[in-house]
Amino acid sequence: MKTAWDTEIQYLPGVGPRRAAVLSSELGILTVGDLVSTYPFRHIDRSGVMKIAELRPEMACVQFTAKVLRVELFGTQSMTAGQSGAGIGDLPADGMPGKALQSRFDPSKPVKFNLVKRMSVMVGDGTGEIELVFFKGIKWMYARLKPGLEFLFFGKPAAFNGRLNIVHPEVDSLASLQQNGQSRMTGVYNSTEKLKNSGITGKVMGKLVSNALEMVLPTLKDSLPEYLRAERGLPDIKFALRNIHFPESAAALEKARWRLKFEELFLLQLSLLKYRFHHKKVSVGIAMPKVGDAFNRCFETLPFPLTGAQKRVIREIRDDMKSGRQMNRLLQGDVGSGKTMVAVLSALIAIGNGYQACIMAPTEVLARQHYRNICRYLEPTGVKAAILTGSSRAAERREAHAGLEDGSIGIIVGTHALIEDNVLFSRLGLCIVDEQHRFGVEQRARLWAKGCGGIAPHVLVMTATPIPRTLAMTLYGDLEVSVIDELPPGRKPVQTIHATEAKRPALFRFMKEQIALGRQVFIVYPLIFESEKMDYKNLQLGYEQIVEAFPFPDYKTAMVHGQQPNDEKKFNMDAFAAGRADILVATSVIEVGVDVPNASVMVIESAERFGLSQLHQLRGRVGRGSEKSFCVLMTDYKMSKESRQRIELMCRTEDGFLLAEEDMKMRGPGDIEGTQQSGLPVNLKIASLAADGLMLNDARAYAESVLKRDPELDAPENACLKEAMSRDRYQIKDYSKIS
Repeated sequence: MKTAWDTEIQYLPGVGPRRAAVLSSELGILTVGDLVSTYPFRHIDRSGVMKIAELRPEMACVQFTAKVLRVELFGTQSMTAGQSGAGIGDLPADGMPGKALQSRFDPSKPVKFNLVKRMSVMVGDGTGEIELVFFKGIKWMYARLKPGLEFLFFGKPAAFNGRLNIVHPEVDSLASLQQNGQSRMTGVYNSTEKLKNSGITGKVMGKLVSNALEMVLPTLKDSLPEYLRAERGLPDIKFALRNIHFPESAAALEKARWRLKFEELFLLQLSLLKYRFHHKKVSVGIAMPKVGDAFNRCFETLPFPLTGAQKRVIREIRDDMKSGRQMNRLLQGDVGSGKTMVAVLSALIAIGNGYQACIMAPTEVLARQHYRNICRYLEPTGVKAAILTGSSRAAERREAHAGLEDGSIGIIVGTHALIEDNVLFSRLGLCIVDEQHRFGVEQRARLWAKGCGGIAPHVLVMTATPIPRTLAMTLYGDLEVSVIDELPPGRKPVQTIHATEAKRPALFRFMKEQIALGRQVFIVYPLIFESEKMDYKNLQLGYEQIVEAFPFPDYKTAMVHGQQPNDEKKFNMDAFAAGRADILVATSVIEVGVDVPNASVMVIESAERFGLSQLHQLRGRVGRGSEKSFCVLMTDYKMSKESRQRIELMCRTEDGFLLAEEDMKMRGPGDIEGTQQSGLPVNLKIASLAADGLMLNDARAYAESVLKRDPELDAPENACLKEAMSRDRYQIKDYSKIS
């Protein structure tokens, strides 16, 4: 049944079809409920009334009472026989000042408002005078602001030509001040130029919200049970919505904000956990009780001991795989933490139980790197591995297809080529996906459908993009999460240095010293979008500059970017990996998938254009050998405050999870590298994963306790929660986009 909350926004008094279209396009507001849940991003305390003499241009919004002293209109030509004068914005295209009109001096000539460009209103309160300027709504304001009348004004003071003015202040009658008393807080809503041009100012928005609350509150039911509100000390929804928009006091605002944030995070976690509980209950997985000989032989002949974190993660994966339920696990590990080794040992558990494993990588470069490493680890096991990519030769392809169908290939490594319909498995039991956010949902679903006997394979998702715990809990709330939080012994820290153009000669000398020692150098240029011509031009110019400074045959330079043919890209990448090139000039295409232990220097050009996570990923391309490595962040001398913070943080720490937390605080969760594509399961309207981490933990723990007592939310006291879970907002069947 349709409620007041679901009423289309155009039917709210004061909106109509035209404004409804703007609210929809600019703010995504389609219903009255959407408007009510569009919260102010800050509040202004309007309880104080100042004197004009106290106003300063550096102040935020101010409120004062004053009497209208005189009104002047300015236009592009003389409109009546009035006084002339120049003021703000009165210069037309021909450069001649317009003329001012004071209609009270010549009432016989009506004002042609289509010619008026600006209205200047001088007001005073006995302590001083201030100019109020209007560029829109002039006809209505001209009729209202008659000299001699007194009003309540509110706006942001600024200085222009040595005197104070306020552009487009809010104007109220003195009665409104007396009526609302001395405790008024006003919400400030997000706005755009289109909204303002449609007449939806901050004041109008407030009136629309007031109308909306009047419509929905009488019949609105609370989404949170009474016992939860009592235990958590939360007000009811009617109090919260009234006071988030029109607070009775600062304390009431805080209570409302706390309630709405907790509700948002609690219902989100409840929906994720409910899905996970249900999935665990009904999902049938392939039971893999054994470890197997291949696992033991590989483990015993490893070239280095596993870290404690790797052992812990393998135990967690093994417990999942022998449980009889489908594994859905996210493996997080910083660059170089040994995720590939964990993937190989997990695949060998599947093989030890008579099943096959596939490892899906987002790029051919990464797939081939995985394949090389895996073959090395598999040597003592006798397990056969193969690779399948878009550029695999026909003979290689036929051999891989046949081996997968007859079961002779135990591990297949590949790209999107693995999901093609003609790729058939004998007994697929485990799918490992590296950097899962780079694959589409449908693509992954096609891979899961290849499971053995119609049973979905176990799923292990790996990412080298450190994800803050609060974000992982939300993006992957229905997955079990494992973290490799130790680096293998022997890995030396990478020294990170910030330099500007003035240091380039010194940088080139340093690069030559490193090359003389037998090392190699990466130079990375930003490429924000594949189609950006300017980025390719910068890359080409950079390449030419390097070739000039490092001439052939003493130095060999290769170049790699996304628009090269695959063969050319592979040839250049292989030349660098094999040591035939000293320098690799590239775009961030190398961020994932290049493992060159001999490379000891990473130079990142225009580093201010990269996010923290991406900078960290790029830095992880060096420091893979036993030699001391360096990362040089080249930037413009002039940078934004946020860019400078990012660069300083990169120089200060190598902790990927700390960097990810800071990145989320600076840029918001939706913009973190690796998460923008997958997106948050629910668009948070008031809570923040960056700022409300403790509340998120609390909300998740409470959601778990509710579901333990009542997994299906069938208890009468949880009826409101069950109803909330049925709303479209929480009807996302596949939050993790995994299976």
